[in-house]
Amino acid sequence: MLMDSARHFLTSLAEEKRLSPNTVLAYQNDLQTFFTFLKSYRSEEPTEAMLGSLEVRDFRAWLAWRKSEKKMEASSTARALSTLRHFFRYGEKKGLFKNAAIANIRNPKIGKAVPKAVPEHLALSSVAEIAEEAKEPWVGKRDAALLLLLYGAGLRIGEALSLRYSDRPTNETLRVRGKGNKERIVPLLPLIKDALADYITSCPYPFSNDSPLFVGKQGKALQAPVFRTQLKHLRIRLGLPENATPHAFRHSFATHLLSGGADLRSIQELLGHASLSTTQRYTNVDSARLLAAYTKAHPRA
Repeated sequence: MLMDSARHFLTSLAEEKRLSPNTVLAYQNDLQTFFTFLKSYRSEEPTEAMLGSLEVRDFRAWLAWRKSEKKMEASSTARALSTLRHFFRYGEKKGLFKNAAIANIRNPKIGKAVPKAVPEHLALSSVAEIAEEAKEPWVGKRDAALLLLLYGAGLRIGEALSLRYSDRPTNETLRVRGKGNKERIVPLLPLIKDALADYITSCPYPFSNDSPLFVGKQGKALQAPVFRTQLKHLRIRLGLPENATPHAFRHSFATHLLSGGADLRSIQELLGHASLSTTQRYTNVDSARLLAAYTKAHPRA
């Protein structure tokens, strides 16, 4: 059964490849969307035999369907195509189905998005003000400590929320488990350490070494949508742009370090990027800032 093959594939991603739950869910959604297309396109339930019979024109029809009918972005389709390639390689390896046509499908062209950083003064105001948004003081201290980890240490929101109490910093560094289950060590400013200690002390729920470091109002692991809601309220209060998301503060960390003279290799290590090319996007951000300043200030601009 095709659905069984898909489930086993997703299980292998989680257990063997050790991909994050969010990444596995994205793969699952991509496969489900593809199967939905095939059911409509072929007017029958998709099977392993059907996958083996697909031609280049069938895959191109799927790409056109995503673009014209589903209005999906090129970046989303590129990820979905990557999902299919992985799934078809899995099917061939397991002797379930084989199809060489997918190798002839090109990735859709994607414009390189420049990370949108929050201006320095607004980032600093956000850290100072987010504690005031919460009705309970300990919740405000929690949100301030969490935002400081994003902006002051460059953590992804998922990395910060996956921290356990045993991961709390005891010196000037923090051990972080990032994408691909890779660990990195990030330095912590005294301000961040103090904010974390203040939150831990004020939290009304008891901690154990294996309990989540950041908890919600019911004492369970804090979920990312809850923090995003807090940040949305902060955006309204401070007049922040819509792009002031949790990930934007991580972008801000890198961009402001680059503006201050940090080298790309160091920023790459701090962010946990596997490739330097990913980190190099921040040079575009800094160049744009410099050009804007030049255009504004130069008498002949």
